[in-house]
Formats: sequence, structure tokens, C-alpha cells
Amino acid sequence: MKHTNSPQLKESISTAPDSRPNSSGEVRRVLPSDLACAEFFAGIGLMRLGLERQGWRIAFANDIDPSKFKMYAEHFKDAKDHFRLGDIHQIKSDEVPDVALATASFPCNDLSLAGARVGLKGQHSSSFFGFTEILEGMGSRRPPLVLLENVAGFLTSHGGQDFKTALLKLNDLGYAVDAFQLDAVQFVPQSRVRLFVVGEALPPTASVYAEPHPARPPALMDFILSHSTEIRWRLHSLPPLPSRTQSLADVLEDLPVSSSEWWSEERASYLLNQMSEKHRQLAETMIAGKKWSHGTVFRRTRAGKSMAELRTDGIAGCLRTPRGGSGRQILFQAGFGKYMVRLITPREAARLMGADDFHINGATINQALFGFGDAVCVPVIEWIAANVLLPAAQEVYPSIPSEATSPTIGAPKYQQVVNE
Repeated sequence: MKHTNSPQLKESISTAPDSRPNSSGEVRRVLPSDLACAEFFAGIGLMRLGLERQGWRIAFANDIDPSKFKMYAEHFKDAKDHFRLGDIHQIKSDEVPDVALATASFPCNDLSLAGARVGLKGQHSSSFFGFTEILEGMGSRRPPLVLLENVAGFLTSHGGQDFKTALLKLNDLGYAVDAFQLDAVQFVPQSRVRLFVVGEALPPTASVYAEPHPARPPALMDFILSHSTEIRWRLHSLPPLPSRTQSLADVLEDLPVSSSEWWSEERASYLLNQMSEKHRQLAETMIAGKKWSHGTVFRRTRAGKSMAELRTDGIAGCLRTPRGGSGRQILFQAGFGKYMVRLITPREAARLMGADDFHINGATINQALFGFGDAVCVPVIEWIAANVLLPAAQEVYPSIPSEATSPTIGAPKYQQVVNE
């Protein structure tokens, strides 16, 4: 695939990708001094939530799902001012205002290891090209920064070809790229690995080198190094990752025994009997404990049989989108010779995504779990905003002060640790 810059794009980069001629023919620079951003595939708005905690301002948002928009609008009362509900392929570039950053958490259905792995040509994940078409159509108004988010399977889809295609497409649009992988478990008690790409309309680094870092595991570094010449890279020096301070028990709601959320004895017993011998032993140990302990359960099909798999390390499994009622995470509480079972609640799902105070009024449990299961982890986005996006924005806009970020009151704070 061709990935050299066109003369027109080279000119736009040299004057900053948000600059354009004014009526006198001189080039003027539009400075989004408040760090304005456009959020594509916005879902319920958790990307926005993380960015806003670090000083960014939403100027445009888009998603195709009415139920997600309903949740978005319930929390963000200004939704009607900037949210465009509909298919990304129907959005015209001139609808998108001047922004410093465009984000895209495009659908993972065709890239996930749990899916059919048809890749970027699939019905859902091909919407990535709807996003790049908008960027291309913006011309010299193109935002200088881009942030992509998707599942870790994006890296290996079609032997890495899909990831390469996406990065070269960003190169075509004038962006040098960086890639890193973060697990939400560093921030919240949920195992959720996601791959991120940052594109900058700045020259690539002279040499492709990055110090070893947990956010660049061997498979990702191998990809970067094996494509060091054909892809234009701009790798960042990443700081240490934070140390999580919460466990699963810290995010649980204190529901009374009489709550209708708890399953009947018959239903709970059925789940227990779905466990393999190994997982049943874990459950029995919890039941025999002298205090309440908690684990999470997912039902999985093993050899054609539905099995219940119990996790007891104080970390929830990755929240999923419960299509057709499947994929919903189950809480197993046991101790004092007893056990109780229920689904993870919407409020607990919000907390597991670092969105503790998100308004969930009016959403059904499936709508809420779908919205959170298909979203980004808020403190992960905060970390990226503070450690990658702000330094990148300061390179593009030198007038942005180091104090540009202004975390909201109550935003989570994380203890920094040295990488081992």
C-alpha cells in the first residue's frame, strides 16, 4: 500500500494540519486552546469522561446505537449540542469542527479472538475506514492528533496484516504512529487488555527504538521492529504504570440478602453444579471460609458443554457486551458455610470501568451492561491523556502550558511504581 505523503498533505503538515489560508491567502493557525476533541464510536461516553478529567473538551461525538446514546445523554446533559447519532459512513467531514484530537474506538467484533476474525474487511470493524474517510475529507483541517482503541486481537488479525493496513492508512493521512497495550487491571480490579494507537501529524522519529516497557509486550515490539522501515513511527517514552489499589470487593454494592438481585437457591445450585472439579474445589474453599469472599463467574462452552468458570483472585474478568443475555458476568459470594449468586450490577460495572458516578437512570440491566462492556476504561484514558496526548499536543501547539490539564475533583489518583 502506498504511504508516502501527497504534496498537498506535506504542505499542510509543515504549517500544522489545522491551518488553512484565510481570505487574504495567508496561512492562519486555528489553536484549540481548550484542547477540543471529537469522539467517534462514542458509545456511552467513557472516552470523553477520561479525556475531560485531564483538561480536554468534547466538541463532537458520534455513535450509531440509540440505546448507548440514551445513556450518553442521561449523563452528559449537553449531548444535543454536539452528538450526531447515526452511521459513521453518513457523516460529512464538514460536520466535524476544528479539533486537536479525534478518537476512534471502532467495533472489535471482527478483530476479537472471540469473534470470526474476518478482520478490517468485516461488516463491523470496516467502519474504521469510515473514520479515516472523514479525516481525509477534512483536508487541512485534519486534527493533529488521533487516538485509536481496540482489542489486543487487532495486533494479530490476519497475521498482523490488518494492523499494518490501519497504520499505513494513518501514515497516508500524514500521521506518524505509536502503539502500546494497556491492561485496565493496573488501574481497576478488572482484567481488560486493549491496544492503543496514537497518530501525530509530526515527522517520524529518526530511529525506531523504545525502551522495554510493560505497555509494549514482546509481540507488539516484534511487530514494530519488523515494520520499522515501511511504517512511519513516532514512539514515546512511557512512564511507569500505576499500581492498582482496589480489589473486586471494593467495588461491590452492599445488597441485602432479601434483594431480588440474588438468585434463587435452585438457580445458584445449578451454577455450582456447572463448575469443573477444579473450580468446584475453589468454590467449596470459599464456602468453608470464616468470612465472606467474592469471585466472578463466566459461563463458557467447553467441548459442547456449558461450564461455569470461577475466578477468585480479587479481579473481575473482562466486562463483555451481553448480546442475547450471554456474556454477563456473575458474582459468587461465599463464606460461613453459605454461598449466594447474582449478576454484576450496572453500578458495579461502572465502577469496574472507573466511571463510579456515571448516571445509569432509565437503562435496563442489559442496556447498561452492554454500554459498559463496549466502552473504554476511564483511568486508562486519563493515563494516556496525561502521559502521551498532552506532551504530543504541546509539540504541535507550543503555547499549551504544562499545567493545561485540570483533573476533576474526585478523579482517581494512582500510586506510581517502578517497572520491574
